[in-house]
Amino acid sequence: MLNSTALIHPQAIIEDGAIIGKNVKIGPWTHIAANVVIGDNCHISSHVVINGPTIIGKGNRIFQFASIGEDCQDLKYAGELTELVIGDNNIFRENCTVHRGTIQDNSLTKIGSNNLFMAYTHVAHDCIVGSNCILANGASIAGHVHVGDHVIIGGMAGVHQFCHIGAHCFVAANSLILKDVPPYVMASGQPAKPFGLNSEGLKRRGFDKNVILHIKRAYKAVYRQGLTVDEAMNKIAEGDDYMAELTLFTDFIKHSSRGIIR
Repeated sequence: MLNSTALIHPQAIIEDGAIIGKNVKIGPWTHIAANVVIGDNCHISSHVVINGPTIIGKGNRIFQFASIGEDCQDLKYAGELTELVIGDNNIFRENCTVHRGTIQDNSLTKIGSNNLFMAYTHVAHDCIVGSNCILANGASIAGHVHVGDHVIIGGMAGVHQFCHIGAHCFVAANSLILKDVPPYVMASGQPAKPFGLNSEGLKRRGFDKNVILHIKRAYKAVYRQGLTVDEAMNKIAEGDDYMAELTLFTDFIKHSSRGIIR
């Protein structure tokens, strides 16, 4: 179904069954499959392929040669019905690839809103990406990876399958993530190790100085005082200065299945 306000180039291919919202622009030689929903005010450039089932929210921009909602590269995938769901106001730059999920997980790849995926980035099957994230040029996240809100992953960085990256993390360029990265932490290296707290990022997002100070103390308990993870968790929980922002940090560590970078 095509909305009458959509601006679709005559050389674009829109299969019957696709649902196109209001004020959507679609460039030439773009192919949109039948089981795709595109929300209002999206701009799809030329030479884009969108397969499905895929649901794309409002205000997204997809640049040329991107491949969105394609079958995944997992060899176990046998054509099962899986889905990609994308929120609002994301930017997918040139040659970005995003794959649908597998039945071995929840049959779903999900991306939040207000993210920037730079050129040649890759989001594999069953990934869950939050909102307000940046993946710089060539960054790739493997299958089943979870990325929290306000995460920055530097250029050419790679994240191993099933790893989790907590909210407000910063992953340096060319890093290799093999274990979980707790919220607020900066990671760098091959394999990646912790390199302090993402203090500048927290300041830019309006975190109070006192809150940042308490997060720093929790970071030191985990990484600077020679404690085991369990000992550090107990020390943080028993502190008189415990605050809500620390719960994001401690809960992430407690529920990490791969273990955290150390």
